[in-house]
Amino acid sequence: MDTPDAASPGTTPPIRVFVVEDQTKILKNQLKLLEGHPELSIVGTALSGETGLEEVRRLKPDVLLLDLGLPRMSGIDVTRVVKAEMPQIEILIFTIFDEEDKVLEAVKAGASGYLLKGTPADKMVEAIKEVHQGGTVIQPSLARRLLKHFRVGEAPPAPGPTSSQPPGREEPEGKKLSARETEILQLIAKGVSNSEAAGMLTLSKATIRTHLEHIYRKLEVTNRVEAVTEGLRKGLIQM
Repeated sequence: MDTPDAASPGTTPPIRVFVVEDQTKILKNQLKLLEGHPELSIVGTALSGETGLEEVRRLKPDVLLLDLGLPRMSGIDVTRVVKAEMPQIEILIFTIFDEEDKVLEAVKAGASGYLLKGTPADKMVEAIKEVHQGGTVIQPSLARRLLKHFRVGEAPPAPGPTSSQPPGREEPEGKKLSARETEILQLIAKGVSNSEAAGMLTLSKATIRTHLEHIYRKLEVTNRVEAVTEGLRKGLIQM
C-alpha cells in the first residue's frame, strides 16, 4: 500500500484514495489494478463499513472507493455519514449489475457515481480522476431513474425555454445559460462524463468544469443531477 508522499515542486499531488471492500480477494485485485498509477496514492483499506468510516475520519482521503454490499453497516449508510461529516470527500461506489436500486439510494445519499466490479484498471483510474475533479460517473439508464425520482410531484413544464417563469417574466440576463452551457447540460443529461464531453466538443476538461460551475451558479444548484433536473423543469433541455 502506498503512503501519501509530498508532491515535487511543479507537479500535481496524487489523488489520495481509500478502499473499502469486505471480500479480501476482490480487495487485493482492486489494489493490484490501482497500484502503479502515479496519479493515485492508496492511503488505506478496510474490510468493513465501520472500520472504513473510522479510518476515513482519520485519514480524510480525496476519494473513497466503497463496496455497496457491505455487511452490517452498508455502503449506503457509510455514504450518508461521510457526506454529512466530510462533504469534500468524493465517493465512488463499487457494485454488481443487479444492485441498481441500491446504487440509486447511494447516489441520492451523496455518492458521485458507481463502477461495476470487474471494471478495467484504466476505466477505474479515469473514474477516480473524474469524481475528484467534481464530475460524476453515472450510466444514462440510472441517470434517467434519478431524474424521475427528483421530478416526482413536479408539474411537467410547458414548452419553451422560460416555462418556469410566470407569464410576462423572463429569466434575468445573468441567469440565462449560454448556447454552449445548454449544450453541455444536454450532454450530461445523457450521462456523458466530463472527459467524454470534452472530447465530443473539442474542449479541455478544465473548460468543461468551468462551464459546469457557471451552470450550477445560474441554476442555483450544487451538482449534476440537480442541474439536469432544473434544466428539464425550465424546459431548457430534453430527455
